[in-house]
Amino acid sequence: MMPEPSPRPALQQRVAAAILDGAAHLFAGGGDQASMNEVAEAAGVARATVYRYFPNRESLLDELAQTAVRDVETRLASARVDEVPPDEGIARAVRALVDVGNLFVVLVRERQRSGSDQFQRGLVEPLRQLVERGQASGDIRDDITGRRLTESLIGLIVSMLTATPPLGREDMTATITGLFIDGARARGPRR
Repeated sequence: MMPEPSPRPALQQRVAAAILDGAAHLFAGGGDQASMNEVAEAAGVARATVYRYFPNRESLLDELAQTAVRDVETRLASARVDEVPPDEGIARAVRALVDVGNLFVVLVRERQRSGSDQFQRGLVEPLRQLVERGQASGDIRDDITGRRLTESLIGLIVSMLTATPPLGREDMTATITGLFIDGARARGPRR
């Protein structure tokens, strides 16, 4: 009997991605305490397969957080939010974060797992800089700190991503952007 060939790296990547996607869907939907059996079911794999890739729940959550941070950093960089006017930058950032989807929700809820420095550097700082640039130009109100507005934007995105019934990508992006910009718009004459 010939030994079975070892799985190809591409297959391993697809299986790991399916497990992470299933877990992100469960955890983002409020199943913070979902079992590894439920993760396996959501991913369409056997429970033993989940444990082969992630020996325990902590390793699965850690990998979810790291994957989410990488995805957020990549998408925000691709959106080039610092190269456009603040209101367009907000729309681009929201679209990028909506595209991260369930992983974004898990990242925000599990922010300590991604390492607070990495979470701050990869997500909070680019958004805060964008908001503060809008405050400096007079496009965004400055009676609320940039940090607080940034946290509000993050919270608004999470709440819309987890709302039911869900909106489509463009409707969700427009709703979040409109709510944030109109609520954050500077009062009075522009500088």
